Amino acid sequence: MSAPFPFTAELTVENYLHGVRVDSFLVRHFRNYTPYRMQRLIRAGQIRIEGVVAESEDRVYRGQTVQVRLIEPPDHLLPPEPRDLQIIHEDEWLIVVNKPPDIVVHPCGNYVSGSLANVLQAHFDKQTQKKGLVRPGIVHRLDRQTSGVMVCTKDHLAHRKLGIHFEEGRVLKNYLAIVHGRIPDDRGEINLPIGEWPGGGTIRMSTAPDAVDARASRTLYEVVERFDRFTLVRAEPHTGRLHQIRVHLAGIGFPVISDDFYSHSGRFTLEELRRAPAESPTPAGETGDQTYSDTTELLNRQALHAFSLRFQHPITRDLVTFVAPLAADMERVLALLRSHEGRPPK
Repeated sequence: MSAPFPFTAELTVENYLHGVRVDSFLVRHFRNYTPYRMQRLIRAGQIRIEGVVAESEDRVYRGQTVQVRLIEPPDHLLPPEPRDLQIIHEDEWLIVVNKPPDIVVHPCGNYVSGSLANVLQAHFDKQTQKKGLVRPGIVHRLDRQTSGVMVCTKDHLAHRKLGIHFEEGRVLKNYLAIVHGRIPDDRGEINLPIGEWPGGGTIRMSTAPDAVDARASRTLYEVVERFDRFTLVRAEPHTGRLHQIRVHLAGIGFPVISDDFYSHSGRFTLEELRRAPAESPTPAGETGDQTYSDTTELLNRQALHAFSLRFQHPITRDLVTFVAPLAADMERVLALLRSHEGRPPK
């Protein structure tokens, strides 16, 4: 367990924070503290700028030294919730994980706990002298039912720089999806504006002409593997619209299997898989040493996996690429497709 407060630290004002008020500077460094809590510490005489006790309206300037004595715990702390993490990479500024398909990125709506942010908070608390000194920095998101590679930041400067990289489209993202239908072209480009589903009341998106507030959207795709009625495809979004890959693939007639919003068939079962003619069929319901009934759900979420991220490290400036192994449930579906349908030549 971490020792009780106080905790002391000495910070140097970064260039981009030149001229901001001291409480704003402090909450950038201690993201689990609110400005109100920092103002309390300032009024209590616990903050010094260049050795002089700070006042509430003081501002800080590049290169100055700010001494901090935290006598109170954070007041904006995510409840830490320990859970196994598949860590792909970790350094003092970033953590890259393979997100499982059953977890939201941060608390929202009906999911008030159990998020990736809660899990990361528990992980970071093990690395710091006091709980809550580091708050997970969420710079991009995956849908709850999408698995795959995610990067989160540990400090404010990495968070700011990497956030800018995402906003400017300087992060290369690749996804793998299993879709209904046999895509005929080896590769292609989807340029369909995406907007909100007309009528409102849903987070569903649309490429239809009557979509609300439609915005230009672009996705590149390449066929990885074809089956009789399904295709494994790699998708590379070049804009960041909500549900972009899912709605774009559905928009050209190849929806992601088991997609609640954009697929025509809902959950993916062995019965649906076996509707297609098989070149070398296995006995009904069998594959290897596993047996399934016709109504067994082979996949209970959309078959979409964030496979890789490529970007310039926000601090070291190295060009880095991180790959997340395909989730086990999608691997299982691919094995069944290969067994039941065969793999016609590309």
